[in-house]
Amino acid sequence: MGSVSESYWETVTMIRLLVGILAFVINQVYRDRPMPRFYVLETVARVPYFSYLSVLHLYETLGLWRKADWLKVHFAESWNELHHLLIMEELGGSQNWIDRVFARSVALVYYWIVVALYVVHPRAAYNFMELVEGHAYRSYDKYLKTNKQYLEGQPAPQVAVNYYRDGDLYMFDEFQASRKPEERRPKIDNLYDVFVAIRDDEAEHVKTMVACQRPNAQLTLNSPHSVCAIEENGSELAPNS
Repeated sequence: MGSVSESYWETVTMIRLLVGILAFVINQVYRDRPMPRFYVLETVARVPYFSYLSVLHLYETLGLWRKADWLKVHFAESWNELHHLLIMEELGGSQNWIDRVFARSVALVYYWIVVALYVVHPRAAYNFMELVEGHAYRSYDKYLKTNKQYLEGQPAPQVAVNYYRDGDLYMFDEFQASRKPEERRPKIDNLYDVFVAIRDDEAEHVKTMVACQRPNAQLTLNSPHSVCAIEENGSELAPNS
């Protein structure tokens, strides 16, 4: 038991080092270029969810474990990060080819790191993403505080309007495991509102990652829509068993 605990904390220490290196490099290289910095951050932030989905699909294919809700939640998380990325692309964050090469190279490396980590220590893999999303939250929060007046005078990108306000919000609700569907509906009137919504998304990701690390998470973590179905019907739906 002691050796397992020791191994876990060694892994967590390695994770903190990896996240620290990533945050330091992005903050230093992109100190005065916020949109390319957010583009790189969002490119990398999608990757762990792809890693989780890949391993979960492998387990299901091998007949080892099936949990449809986890696939739904992690895909919804990747869908949310995709729209963050699309917003940064629309704001010009991906115009420079070297930024695209850097972001995709880092993303490729982190994909395989998280795949291996998720197989060996699922809780540690979720801890990794908790730290990444926490860093993203702080980055957006700082940007909002220092650029409020400018952002309030800029229009919201159409992709943000479509995702947060005018589109099908089923997937938006699915990644927020601590909330009921339709509980959160961001205001999107200008670019400031968009960045507030993205920042708050990152906080919701942190909550979901924390929930995934609980000892009984495999039994208790359900997607928001499934939770409502369970409450209404009194039993869990068959696909989640």
